[in-house]
Amino acid sequence: MLETIHTTLYFIAAIVLLIGFHEYGHFVVARKLGIKVEKFSIGFGPALFSWRSRDGEVEYVLAAIPLGGYVKMLGENPSEQDENDEQVSMLSEADQKRAFNLQPVWKRAAVAFAGPGFNFIFAIVAFMLAGWMGHEVLPATIGSVAPNSVAEQQGLRLGDNIVSLDDKQLGSWQAFEEALKLNVGKQVVLGISREQKLLEIPVVLNTPEKDVFLIDVAHDVLGVGLGIDVLINAVMPDSPAERGLLKAGDQVLAVNGTPVKSIHSLIEMIGSQAGEAIRFQIQRGQSQLQLQVVPQGNESGRGLIGVQLSAKPWAEPVWQHKGLSEGIIYGFTRTWDVTLMTGEMFKRMLSASISADNLGGPIAIAQMAGNTAERGLVYFIMFLAFFSVNLAVLNLLPIPVLDGGMLMFLALEQVRGKPLSTQAQMRFQMVGMLLIMSLMVFAFYNDIMRLFKG
Repeated sequence: MLETIHTTLYFIAAIVLLIGFHEYGHFVVARKLGIKVEKFSIGFGPALFSWRSRDGEVEYVLAAIPLGGYVKMLGENPSEQDENDEQVSMLSEADQKRAFNLQPVWKRAAVAFAGPGFNFIFAIVAFMLAGWMGHEVLPATIGSVAPNSVAEQQGLRLGDNIVSLDDKQLGSWQAFEEALKLNVGKQVVLGISREQKLLEIPVVLNTPEKDVFLIDVAHDVLGVGLGIDVLINAVMPDSPAERGLLKAGDQVLAVNGTPVKSIHSLIEMIGSQAGEAIRFQIQRGQSQLQLQVVPQGNESGRGLIGVQLSAKPWAEPVWQHKGLSEGIIYGFTRTWDVTLMTGEMFKRMLSASISADNLGGPIAIAQMAGNTAERGLVYFIMFLAFFSVNLAVLNLLPIPVLDGGMLMFLALEQVRGKPLSTQAQMRFQMVGMLLIMSLMVFAFYNDIMRLFKG
């Protein structure tokens, strides 16, 4: 119960901070450009607290549902954007000069981009702080090489330290994974440190049939692993795992004689054998046991056994710390890398190259917020930076009701010499709203299914 409360509080803190900063971007740029702002709200629904600015013009609101926010500007809604509309003609001359819809395209575009822009700024500063504070990372040292894999064919070995990919320096296993994700389907050159020698090994990262964009790219594409022990953290009551006598603390060595190299590979092996008895080789204390478990199929036929898993890397983490100038550079480069990776993720989802099951909703975000906060302040800051980039990229998608949709409308207006009709804008916004709502419902469904799967 206490863990759930902590997770919820960290989630609310993250949402309020990042969405507040996003909306503040719209707010401050609109005010600087002389556009009249009527309301600045963090959250939706009934107002918990509200107050007026000193000049009485802006109403500030803290609302009951902290899952969003908005800035209401005069003339912003499509119904207010026809210059010949009676509502516009009823405005005072001073207000007409400050109405959003009566501003030149560049001013409206600046206001629309300001929200995502401030999210990028937040991420840059947050990554700088994380670099200056320092944090532990796992070295990019190969702990396993799969038989007949690309890595084995190209001569990669246990203990090889991967220092670069196409001359881009890699400081951690995470950086290696992210570099691979951006180069799936291409040929790259790996810089390998082996016995105090630097080797350059070309490899082709074939595009796999399965989804590998978010999980275990190194293993599924290249055939290398960090080297980890897969542990059972918890066993669900009355689950196939409990009936098979698995216990919390067990280390999973192999399934049906195949060594377990990662959590992802274990999940795949279990998922493909619903209703079939499979043999688990378990390390329990000083003893090795052979246990039989029959995975139970879910609604899509995937096998589940009802356990929570964790991974214990063989490699010892190393401390990564940036100096003043290094931290500044890290803030910009890390934000750029995460932006590229996020954009690639959206592109692959739209092309069905990766499964939409990877889409996470509020519960997944809350769990990430809680997990990173438990690890320490620097990890929570890095989560906020990563999430901020995701918000920025999402809002720049050319979907009506998002900032990217507004920029798309403004680009069309610039080309046509006049805006789209009020009716057309409202129709497009309705489609955009339905699309966003559908994505939110689907993401929330994924969250619930993950909870039931344990």
